[in-house]
Amino acid sequence: MNYTLITGASGGIGKELAIIAIRENRNVLLVARDQKKLDVLKGQLLQQAQNDKLQVEVLALDLSKTTSAKKLYEFCEKKKIFIDELINNAGFGDYGNFSDSDMRRQLQMIDLNIRALTELTHLFLPHMLKKKTGKIMNLGSVASFLPGPLMSVYFASKSYVLRFSEALAEELNGSGITVTCLCPGSTKTEFGKSAQVSKTHSTANPRTTACEVAEFGWYHMQAGSRVAIYGRGNRIMLQLAKFIPRTLLAKLVKRIQR
Repeated sequence: MNYTLITGASGGIGKELAIIAIRENRNVLLVARDQKKLDVLKGQLLQQAQNDKLQVEVLALDLSKTTSAKKLYEFCEKKKIFIDELINNAGFGDYGNFSDSDMRRQLQMIDLNIRALTELTHLFLPHMLKKKTGKIMNLGSVASFLPGPLMSVYFASKSYVLRFSEALAEELNGSGITVTCLCPGSTKTEFGKSAQVSKTHSTANPRTTACEVAEFGWYHMQAGSRVAIYGRGNRIMLQLAKFIPRTLLAKLVKRIQR
């Protein structure tokens, strides 16, 4: 059976994407660390489903662990689940001077934001190529385009997501598989709390909702867009940023981050 796989699905953008997928009559496989949250979400989705034949599978995994991607793939093989829509949404950030940071947390971030996303794509892509159909959406960020003092590893990880997605999209051109990098700005999720940002940080009190970003991302994934930057203001800001010297741009971002 064909499924939409969503990582980081227990809250925020991932949860909203799951709600959309069910609305669009998609079977879903939801992955996150918290089993209780996944079970509650599964119940909600089954109640909302207009088609009683829709399947909602959940799997509690910490994808920052090096064995988790393989476990997820093996779960799909055992259940005979064909992933034709892969949404790599899971990720987190961390705020503060790099020199003062917890190195273990930084490496965890790299493992989740970069390694897990890359490995899951590598595991599920061959099946899509064999069937000549599939969609992949990777969660980037406005941060993907910028240097990020005080969140250096997070910004760098999102830059990787963008460049990897763009390159893979070109490799797969004409194959029947599309790759989309969704790049939202500050969004009402648990991101700021998890990253422990300052009260004046741009992510502390965002106006954009996770639902708005999810709807935008779903539309562009279905359309096969390669890069989808949410918000007219963000698109204008990133266009202007191209004309600012890199050293000055880093200073400006640092000021916003404080």
